[in-house]
Amino acid sequence: MRNIRMTVSYDGTAYNGFQTQPGDLRTVQDQLEQAIKQLTGEQLKITASGRTDAGVHARGQVFNFITESQIPIERWCMALNARVAEDIVVRDARIVPIDFHSRRAAKRKTYRYTVRCGKNPDVFKRHMEFHHPTPLNIEAMREGLRYLVGEHDFTSYSSVRTAKNSFIRTIYEAKLVCDPFEEELNSFAFHIFLTGNGFLYNMVRIIVGTLLQVGEGKRPSSDIGAILDAKNRGKAGPTAMAHGLMLWEVFYEEEAPSS
Repeated sequence: MRNIRMTVSYDGTAYNGFQTQPGDLRTVQDQLEQAIKQLTGEQLKITASGRTDAGVHARGQVFNFITESQIPIERWCMALNARVAEDIVVRDARIVPIDFHSRRAAKRKTYRYTVRCGKNPDVFKRHMEFHHPTPLNIEAMREGLRYLVGEHDFTSYSSVRTAKNSFIRTIYEAKLVCDPFEEELNSFAFHIFLTGNGFLYNMVRIIVGTLLQVGEGKRPSSDIGAILDAKNRGKAGPTAMAHGLMLWEVFYEEEAPSS
């Protein structure tokens, strides 16, 4: 028996999230498990570092599974990529200790949310950028992000459907990075990166929705901190659209052996 850890990137546009859903809903997990079955004949369940919602993408989702297959580790990525849709790419495979668990072992995660600000969207990136046609105060949004860093109760920035015993999370880094202005589109993209030890349901999207209100001048930057203190979802802004969100990277304390 071997425990194999993989890193997968996917365009979530055509999927009802990563995790298997009731009924015939199409998910990334189902695609991967079907590909493994075709390759090894094993009907197994993979364990992911976390779920992503319908329409959300991933650059560095991590999952693992126990297999009896003795296929050489260096052949797994190519073999699975030949059996999944083109919007899924397995880009790393390694053998890990048998007790490794992708979700429990994760120490921190980074999410990226992308907004295109200006007159025209980028037609080629429309599935991965939220288009905001009017100007935004970028510096006010950067100022608002500062209030999120540290350990806080993020009740205000989580869905009322969140099923967690604790809403305490730590944000290690919160930054906004702008791409160059594109004259032909009369717009530019910017990216909000949030790195933390864990995230609540819809947490990043609610933070972004509230930050956009700051950028629009509807709230002061200081509201980001005041909303935290309120511990009330009703005080925060709307939930930003799913397609701008990407699970960027998952970090583990020690990198596992590669063979």
